[in-house]
Amino acid sequence: MPKSETLDFLKEHNQHRIIQHYQRLSPDKQDLFRRNLEGLDLPLVFKLHREFSGKETPAHLPRDIQPAPIITVPATPSELSFQEKACAQGEALLRENRVAVLVVAGGQGSRLGFNGAEGAFLVSPVKKKSLFQLFSETVLALNHRYRTAIPLLVMTSMENDRAVKDFFQAHNFFGLDSGAVLFFTQEMLPTITADGSLILKDETHLFAHPDGHGGSLKALHKSGLLSELIRGGFSELFYFQVDNPLVKIADPVFLGYHRMAESEFSLKVLRRRNAAEKIGLYALINGKPGVIEYSDLVPGSECLSEGEGARFWAGSIAIHILALSFVERLNRQGFILPYHRAVKITEAPGPGGRVEKATVWKFETFVFDGLLLADRTCCVETLRAEEFAPVKNRQGEDSAGTAAQAISARARQWLVEAGSSVAFDVPVEISPRYALDKEELAVKLKGKLMAIKEGAYLE
Repeated sequence: MPKSETLDFLKEHNQHRIIQHYQRLSPDKQDLFRRNLEGLDLPLVFKLHREFSGKETPAHLPRDIQPAPIITVPATPSELSFQEKACAQGEALLRENRVAVLVVAGGQGSRLGFNGAEGAFLVSPVKKKSLFQLFSETVLALNHRYRTAIPLLVMTSMENDRAVKDFFQAHNFFGLDSGAVLFFTQEMLPTITADGSLILKDETHLFAHPDGHGGSLKALHKSGLLSELIRGGFSELFYFQVDNPLVKIADPVFLGYHRMAESEFSLKVLRRRNAAEKIGLYALINGKPGVIEYSDLVPGSECLSEGEGARFWAGSIAIHILALSFVERLNRQGFILPYHRAVKITEAPGPGGRVEKATVWKFETFVFDGLLLADRTCCVETLRAEEFAPVKNRQGEDSAGTAAQAISARARQWLVEAGSSVAFDVPVEISPRYALDKEELAVKLKGKLMAIKEGAYLE
């Protein structure tokens, strides 16, 4: 943005404090300040500020919420037969080279006490593999099993983009073809106060924040990768977030259910641990399948009831399949996922450089809002022990420690089902390159009986 346009825009929106700060900067720092503004959608944030001004917060729950249809874990012969059919359909999609994989990886590991990109965090119980290594090795094993070439898309942020790329390069892309690992960067939106003031982060930056996980679909389009994938014959996008080491990437059963339903947006759910678990609630919202963000759930609501007979048990775990044609439609005439407002307290430089607390608004989009815009959807239940162990906290529940335990517990269960014996308290790890699932492990170990009394790693 040229100098005159920058100042005119800031004046038009009454950003006198920012203008005064800008005018005190040296010419070099003024140039840097303007370059930093180029990556921020200032018109959008002021438009959203106008739209949200005067609206109540927090948001109210929709009036009509009902349990939604879900393909549950099979328990009858007919359900098992349907699952087998789905698996065959999903495997066909993989062999036809129709599936791309997206990991949303814009976060830093600071909440885990780790100085680096979250995907570089070491999580596996025996080999101490990073999240990125586990995911990459899974894609590599899928490529080998189905004789395909799955692109691995990695969404970074302005904060960690260089570090993520350097990490993959330093590890030779974990055996993947470097040309099949595709990086793109999430957009940032300025943070704004309730009265419409931008705030400084430092001399040459405004306070800004990522535009939400829904922004991954916008950034995928703006990067040009969406069009590139569609031209290359890909039709489905398997989506997941970087903090879940148990995710079953490009699960053929899930892909098959998605294909048979001709779904535009599919998701996996599991039974919520309790009412306080911080995962979204899957339900019919005014007659349409959708997800309610956990922070919008009102204490005392039936939606938060617990126990065996609870009607609302399905928690969304950010594992999705989206038709690429649907992602294209979301972006065709401007990005159409709705923005949400979060009210936060932050610290920012005030007059004279003093640090002050400020109440600010952050605007973000949620990827699951695409459900309400899709013509056809599909929801599949999975088991927590098989596919969900998020690394969100430094200690306690949903921490690196519990994730490592979950990786080990799943490996132990697979081994036991294959006829081996494993001591309960020892770490066990199975490389995706050795076995992607318990069925493959059983074939590999056929006729072999293992008695594992100490830590073990199978590769």
